[in-house]
Amino acid sequence: MTETPDAPGREPDLPARVTIYEVGPRDGLQNESGLVPTAAKAEFVRRLLAAGLPVVEATSFVHPRWVPQLADAGELLDLLAADLGDTARELPVLVPNERGLDRALERGCRHVAVFGSATETFAQRNLNRSFEEQFAMFEPTVRRARDAGADVRAYLSMCFGDPWEGPVPIDQVVAAGRRMLDLGASQLSLGDTIGVGTAGHVRALLAAFDDAGLGSDVLAVHFHDTYGQALANAHAALQHGITTFDASAGGLGGCPYAESATGNLATEDLVWLLRGLGVETGVDLDALVATSTWMAGVLGRPSPSRVVQALSPAG
Repeated sequence: MTETPDAPGREPDLPARVTIYEVGPRDGLQNESGLVPTAAKAEFVRRLLAAGLPVVEATSFVHPRWVPQLADAGELLDLLAADLGDTARELPVLVPNERGLDRALERGCRHVAVFGSATETFAQRNLNRSFEEQFAMFEPTVRRARDAGADVRAYLSMCFGDPWEGPVPIDQVVAAGRRMLDLGASQLSLGDTIGVGTAGHVRALLAAFDDAGLGSDVLAVHFHDTYGQALANAHAALQHGITTFDASAGGLGGCPYAESATGNLATEDLVWLLRGLGVETGVDLDALVATSTWMAGVLGRPSPSRVVQALSPAG
């Protein structure tokens, strides 16, 4: 069994348990230039579930022209349904618009996500919509998903900084986040898409959401590690009471629409931090490291996760 740190000085008032929202199969792989075989993606999802990840986002029903890596979304879900049965319907998928929602509902998906922007420029580049127009685009998608009995999560990108606009005002992020939740999303994931956030900025943003009446029960955080701040930012969010953390196995990922976006917070690194703080995750770290080591072999390069590197000679 892997040695992990104990928690001799557990901080008071931390959540006893958190949910890790695993985004490796979707956000982690979407920016890979070489196409990963569909069977390998299915195996990746199966291994992550077996390692105890409670939520694994499987794919995105985005147009293949925009993200070629995810062109096999339907085939992937069919493979998973054949192996996992009804469990496959519980795997979240990203739906950029109503057509994507149609494809998800055709396969019985019960959890979908939409992806918005806190800034004008990224909305234009990522969604081909203005900042205002994006909400009109999302409204029928969210409404129809909820009418079909599906839960809807909302991602909000560029919550800390934008490569074209610079620092993003906190009140602008809160206003955009409120509008996403008002559409009917049950959870809002705040994304540091280019990894420029710091712990102080995280605390200030979460406090502003509190002041707006949007507390930790409806928020999640999604950090990138461009400047090595993802774990510090996760710790700050944890101290604030956040209990849902997005992470990507092996630290895979980036953003195909923002060249300065590097890898996501590695799930293994997050689990190591949380174990050291005495916070439960339900994740088998040994199985997770083995999974990321295997995926590194599929991709043909080492995992950027420090914990994977430390615990696996092939990491």
